[in-house]
Amino acid sequence: MTATILDGRAKAAEVKDELRARVAALAERGVTPGLATVLIGDDPGSHVYVRSKHRACADLGVASWRHDLAADSSREEVLDLIAQLNANPQVDGYLIQYPVPDHLDYSELILAVDPTKDVDGLHPQNLGFLALGVPGHPRPGTPQGIVELLVRHKVPIEERHVVIVGRGPTVGRPLSMLLSLKAEHANATVTQCHTGTHFLPEFTRQADILVAATGRAELITADMVKPGAAVLDVGITRTDEGIAGDVAGDVMDVAAWVAPVPGGVGPMTIAMLLRSTVEAAERRAGA
Repeated sequence: MTATILDGRAKAAEVKDELRARVAALAERGVTPGLATVLIGDDPGSHVYVRSKHRACADLGVASWRHDLAADSSREEVLDLIAQLNANPQVDGYLIQYPVPDHLDYSELILAVDPTKDVDGLHPQNLGFLALGVPGHPRPGTPQGIVELLVRHKVPIEERHVVIVGRGPTVGRPLSMLLSLKAEHANATVTQCHTGTHFLPEFTRQADILVAATGRAELITADMVKPGAAVLDVGITRTDEGIAGDVAGDVMDVAAWVAPVPGGVGPMTIAMLLRSTVEAAERRAGA
């Protein structure tokens, strides 16, 4: 068996094509969706991600503003910028690129974001709506991208067993809630594991859908995967040889579907960010 690639680039292009019509409809009403980013410090990976987001905005006709702050920016400087973005009517949504320097409290910064402009879906209010299954509010981009990638490749989710390896606040935790909802193409049974889980392979071998989001290179190997499963790699580790995911190459010989790093979930995350921005602009326009 050689796995079918879950092609995030191709499916992200489909999402963008669908969004073009919505952006054009907003333009007819005199509204241009607007996205801003806040990047604090010099993390190389963060700079790559932010550039990708702004390129995607330009391609789609979404206005964008990039705010790069020095690594030693004070708490007060960052909170002042957040207040300005909250008050700016042209900014439909914005995100604070993670990670932030150690002297800043990321949780405090997220709490200061206007929840209606939280296109990352990480404000506690939006996470609360997710936990309650209330639609119409921003969802975390990567979890939403994972579900969208599976749905667009017609990988069955409902009533399947999903095992998530990772418990982080941006992927693992919200993904477990999203996949267990009855609505939104989910209704799966979810098991949450992490790198400290004893006998991890015993759990991963039960998965119809296995999501690896730990940032530990090649943690998931072929002997840990149920034959015919869908395996989605979300982890990124920078090595001397380049970027490595959480999933080893031999998994391709066992799984039925694999979302690789790069080119799998990453492009879908950006597509979902754009969709959340357009949805926020539609709410502003009363559409």
